[in-house]
Amino acid sequence: MAPRPETIIAAFEQSGIIPVFYHDDADVCCEVLQACYDGGLRVFEFTSRGAQAQQNFSRLLELKRAKMPDLYLGIGTIKDAAAAAAYTQLGADFIVCPVTDPETGAYCRSQQVLWIPGCMTPTEISVAEKNEAKLVKLFPGNVLGPAYVKAIKPLFPNLKFMPTGGVEPTRVSMDAWFDAGVVCVGMGSNLLAKSLIDSRDWASLKEKIVQTFAFLSDKA
Repeated sequence: MAPRPETIIAAFEQSGIIPVFYHDDADVCCEVLQACYDGGLRVFEFTSRGAQAQQNFSRLLELKRAKMPDLYLGIGTIKDAAAAAAYTQLGADFIVCPVTDPETGAYCRSQQVLWIPGCMTPTEISVAEKNEAKLVKLFPGNVLGPAYVKAIKPLFPNLKFMPTGGVEPTRVSMDAWFDAGVVCVGMGSNLLAKSLIDSRDWASLKEKIVQTFAFLSDKA
């Protein structure tokens, strides 16, 4: 059974950085997960974006269970309840969506699995809130920007926000988002650089994660 949603939300807030990743090669996926874990991160979002997604996610779950008992491993790019069910049955700790689909939210609630809907407009955020979302993904973050968070937060005082897309692993970018009021940020290729992955430079990838994580530690 998945950990309680509030436990995972607390882990999101503590981590501050949520790596977002997909690759067709399961070995690469495992190396990236290991680099993130060794760099201090305890939450990881794998994305269902390719033909090998379920197979590779299963490999990551095996690694987590063997060596990372304190890691929360979830699945992203989930657009309907059927996909949410497939990954929940595999063992996903949380479900992240690019859209706000009430049916997916209802399924996750029935399984007591954390549902993180993706929203762009105040109307979508309102729908997410009415369907009992507690943490909302703001996507695409590069289009919305930190100023958007400042504008909408007063309208939704009981919700927590996580931008994904466009967040950069720099002090300036992260300060702007966290000062606007987000509780964590999702980062894909800006953090998990393609050049480092293509060259299999796992030590440098870990170091980049450590350096990015330090921006939050300095801020705390």
